[in-house]
Amino acid sequence: MIHVVAGALFDEQGRVLIAQRPPGKHMAGGWEFPGGKLEAGESPLAGLQRELREELGIEVLEAAPLIAYEHGYSDRRVLLDLWLVSRFTGQPRSVEGQPLQWVSIEELETVGLLEADRPMIPALRAARR
Repeated sequence: MIHVVAGALFDEQGRVLIAQRPPGKHMAGGWEFPGGKLEAGESPLAGLQRELREELGIEVLEAAPLIAYEHGYSDRRVLLDLWLVSRFTGQPRSVEGQPLQWVSIEELETVGLLEADRPMIPALRAARR
């Protein structure tokens, strides 16, 4: 089981940030919430902070778990763990060169979000109410 932690960051207009999987990676070209695999012995919050620092150049100051569930691919099982990031410093940017975009929660249905990330949409809707 691979534990993947991801962050949901919102801008002033209420849009959420998504990142495109780079060429050469599993599910390349699909859109997902920024994050990545936990390292051995790392807590989910510490992993989220490290991943978003590496990918987006931000420092997560406050985040809370939103939804976690297992997803099976043909060759692996992953535990997807989405956190709602409520406070951070810095301006999110593509440190690793992956395309980023801010989208409304409604747009998540049509932008090519990975199937594994789709169960996160209702949780995000509920959190933003």
